[in-house]
Amino acid sequence: MFVAIDLDDATRAAVAREQQMAWRLAAKAPIKFVNPQQAHLTLVFLGDVPSQQCDQLITAMSEPIDGIGAFDIAFGGLGVFPPAGAPRVLWLGVLTGAREVIALQRAVARRLATLGLMLEDRVFHPHLTLGRWRRATPSDRPSLAADARPTGSMRVDRVTLYESRLSSEGPTHIERAHALLTTTT
Repeated sequence: MFVAIDLDDATRAAVAREQQMAWRLAAKAPIKFVNPQQAHLTLVFLGDVPSQQCDQLITAMSEPIDGIGAFDIAFGGLGVFPPAGAPRVLWLGVLTGAREVIALQRAVARRLATLGLMLEDRVFHPHLTLGRWRRATPSDRPSLAADARPTGSMRVDRVTLYESRLSSEGPTHIERAHALLTTTT
């Protein structure tokens, strides 16, 4: 399971265009691109959640997230994880709204920690995963221009709890709950 920011249709189309351009940058490397219809900005990855905690998790992520109102986000600029060595993940960065995304990620993580769930212990870097290298060497690292032009923007007004089911055709993400972003007046 994971909690993520959903993308709107215009942003999904922008992701597809960016993937086409990125494919040319790394054409010699075997990259498996994410289906743009499945693309999302992951805030918290939970992995396998014990069935006895699923109902608690769904209830917790059905409640509004107070204190963080809706905000705009713009994507642009390609990057690679890890920062050195053989590349594993090709991503699209967040140009506008990164500070808000980080605050939202922290709020979601705090909420989930109260349920006793084990959370990843690494620095959060807001990004959209475009694709993953199946196997790579350091020489497969693409030369990415510092072109940080906006490629898509949207309004963020909620987060979604997803259950991921894996199959030979790839993952299927099932929406389990939504938490609206609200501010107190």
